[in-house]
Amino acid sequence: MASLEKINYQPCRAEISDSSLQWSALKRKPIKNLPQVVWEDNSTWTEANLWALDQATSSKRDLKTVRSNMSHLLAYAKWLEAESVQWWHFPERESERCLVRFRGALVAARNSGDLAPSTASQRMAAVIRFYKWMQVRRLISPEWPMWEQRFVGIKLTNPFGFEHTMQVASTDLAIPNRKVAGAIQLEDGLLPVSISAMKEILVLADCNATEELSLMLRLGFFSGLRIGSITDLKVQTLHNATIVPEVGWKRLEVGPGARPPVSTKFSTSGTVPIPAELLESLISYSMSTRRLKRQMLANPEDQDLLFLTRYGNPYNGDDSRAVNVEMSRLRSAGSKAGLKVMRGFHFHRTRATFATELMRVALKFMPVGDAIQFVKEACLHQDENTTMKYIKFIETNKAMAEAAEAFSEVFMGLAKGNSHA
Repeated sequence: MASLEKINYQPCRAEISDSSLQWSALKRKPIKNLPQVVWEDNSTWTEANLWALDQATSSKRDLKTVRSNMSHLLAYAKWLEAESVQWWHFPERESERCLVRFRGALVAARNSGDLAPSTASQRMAAVIRFYKWMQVRRLISPEWPMWEQRFVGIKLTNPFGFEHTMQVASTDLAIPNRKVAGAIQLEDGLLPVSISAMKEILVLADCNATEELSLMLRLGFFSGLRIGSITDLKVQTLHNATIVPEVGWKRLEVGPGARPPVSTKFSTSGTVPIPAELLESLISYSMSTRRLKRQMLANPEDQDLLFLTRYGNPYNGDDSRAVNVEMSRLRSAGSKAGLKVMRGFHFHRTRATFATELMRVALKFMPVGDAIQFVKEACLHQDENTTMKYIKFIETNKAMAEAAEAFSEVFMGLAKGNSHA
């Protein structure tokens, strides 16, 4: 089965010296962990790997985006091998074309619940981008019947309320991301857990997970940091924590502007709150024998990372695959223990829980406008619309709970009345 390998790419220039080909290194920054697709027979998918390199050397793409695109392309490669279909198979009959068949497989997986609607949409979009890139680079014939081009009008509203329509190019292979009507979607589309459920999860982690995952979960629940930021925290980040005057909160500086820098979504710089007790636990862990042994195995550039695997590797070096494995084990342990809260629990839900509870508390002690700004800064949101969703979620849930209680009282009254009749 196809796999995704990672290489350290050093930009070079081909030169002819003494009638032989020589490669001389260019004075450019090497690309670490560049993803490359390898087929089952150990041959490389040249076109896909060139696309990865083209993206990685572009100032418009960061390596995280490249890895995401290549993970979708890996899923496509695995499907091609399973179906014994070539990626250039575009016969006249539309139903037999590789892209049309792959789209059908994604829709079927989405409908059966094996694939999230957003993942299906993103996967198809990534594959289409790859083929469009090949067309531009003339690595594939533009005459092949791959898809029908179409233009979609998207309405945009500016801050002053004026609307305008923008024409966006699309294809008939695109998979729309269907959302549940009426559902309130928080960021990343995930819902929070209750405080009691959070306590159960942390107790379960303390008993069944590694010390690293247990601390990561606490960071997610009590600081709202995403897993990408948590796995990029440095020991020095903890020691550089500041205290909010007259409040007593500790804050961690994150983002590309922090010193040392800590990865964040959209490269947003700012500070996030952290309980003093948790900060002390993390500093204590950073000096523990367990972590220092891992630090000794790490590469020099990774030794200041707070969290390292038992082999001394960074957790963020494999797109948090190590975290995903540990989370899977924790869900299995929760299932065996009969904890319903662990069904469908993902790490991102820790952030949704933090933001929801922070907003709930903020609304009790601040005007709505101040509460929005407070939570926006704490969660490093790019705009207030994302923060506003948490207010809507809290208000709707409260109204639904009250309505459900009232309905239950009326329904039970009617049921009792009918039983006496």
